[in-house]
Amino acid sequence: MTSRTERILIIDADEKARTDLARYLEARGFYVTGYPDLASAKALFDDNIPDIIFADLSPEVIRDLANRLEEAETFTPIVVCSSSGSSADVVGALRAGAADFVLKPCNDDKGALDDVIGKLFDRVRVNRLNQLYRQELEEANRDLRDGIAELRADQRAGRKVQLRMLPEREQVMSSLRIDHLIKPSLYLSGDFLDYFRISDDKVLVYIADVSGHGASSAFVTVLLKNLTNRLQRNLRRGSSDDILYPDRFLQRINSELLDTGLGKHVTVFVGIISVSERKLQYAVGAHFPMPILSFEGGETAFLEGSGLPVGLFETPEWEVYEVPLDKPFHLTLFSDGILEVIREKSLDEKEQTLLELVSGGRHTIAALSEALNLEEITELPDDIAIVSVTDTMDGSDNTSSK
Repeated sequence: MTSRTERILIIDADEKARTDLARYLEARGFYVTGYPDLASAKALFDDNIPDIIFADLSPEVIRDLANRLEEAETFTPIVVCSSSGSSADVVGALRAGAADFVLKPCNDDKGALDDVIGKLFDRVRVNRLNQLYRQELEEANRDLRDGIAELRADQRAGRKVQLRMLPEREQVMSSLRIDHLIKPSLYLSGDFLDYFRISDDKVLVYIADVSGHGASSAFVTVLLKNLTNRLQRNLRRGSSDDILYPDRFLQRINSELLDTGLGKHVTVFVGIISVSERKLQYAVGAHFPMPILSFEGGETAFLEGSGLPVGLFETPEWEVYEVPLDKPFHLTLFSDGILEVIREKSLDEKEQTLLELVSGGRHTIAALSEALNLEEITELPDDIAIVSVTDTMDGSDNTSSK
C-alpha cells in the first residue's frame, strides 16, 4: 500500500500485541512506532507528536498523557486497547481522556478498528483545518496588531485606535448623507458602526453592540473592522461576494466570533441601501432598538424584523427584509444605550419618546444630541452609538468612499 503521512504511536508492554497491531497498521500505509511504556516514548513527544495513540495504560496514566497533549496544544486522540471490556473499564478510560476504546487483540475485528481509525482521523483533519484557519486569520490581522497591543496595554491608546477605525463623519454617497456619534460609557466602547460603498449603486451601513465592556469587547470591534475590510477586498478581487448579502454578512461575523473563543457575542443591524433601485435590504441579529425609518411628509416608524444574536450558535440563519424607499427618507440607527438616557420609566415609553423625537425632525446627529443633552452627560450607564442616514434625492456625491 502507498505510504501515508499519518503517524500512529503504540504504547503497550505486551510486545506481541504491540507488534501485531503495528504490522496491521503499517500494512494499511501508516507510519507506526511502538514503545513498551510512556517513559520510553517521551522523546518522541518532544520531537514529533503522533496523530493517534493506541495505548494499553491505566486510567491514571491515560489522564497524565491526555493532560500532556492538551498542554502541547495538539489534538491527538488516545485509543485505549485493553483485554478487559467491562463497562467500568470503558467508562474509566473515557473519563480519563480517551477518545475511544477497543478490545485486544485490537486487529482481530479489522472492520471495527478501521472504523475507529477513520472516524478519529476525520476529527484530526477537521481540527487541523480549524488551526490553519486561525493561523490565516491571525496573518490577516497583522496590520492591526500594533493597534491591538496598544489597546490592551493602554486604554487611552485603545480609544484612539477605536476612533481611527470609525468612518469619516458627514460623508455624502450618491444621494445619501451619513453621519454618526459614539459615546462610550468607559474609555473603550463595545458599540461599533461603519458605512461604506459596496458598489456605485449600493451603500452598506451597520451598527453593532458587543456583549460586556472593556478591552475584550473593544477587541471584537477591531475584529469587525478587519472583517469588513477583508470582505470589501474579497469583493474587489472577485473571490467572495458575501458583503452584498445582509444574511451572509452576519454569518461571516458569527463564524469569526466563534473562532476567537472569546465568549463574546454581538447584536447587529446591517442594511444595504440601493440608490438606483430605491430599496433597503436588511438583516437583524437581535439588535434593539430597531432603526427608525421616516419619509418626508409621511410615516415614521421602527423597522420590523427579528433574528438571533451573532456569535452564539454554530449554524444560525437570518431572514433578509426589504422595504421600498420611493420617497426621500431618513434612516436612524441606535444602540440600546440611547434608551438609558431617556427619562421615561417603561421601555414602551422610552421607544415612543425616541420615535417622537425623530418624527418631529430630530433625525440628525446634532439635533438628537441636543434633544437628549448628550454633550452634557459625563457618566453614561451604557455606550451610545447613533448613525443618521438622510436621503437628499439630488444624486450629489461630494465625498469619495474609502
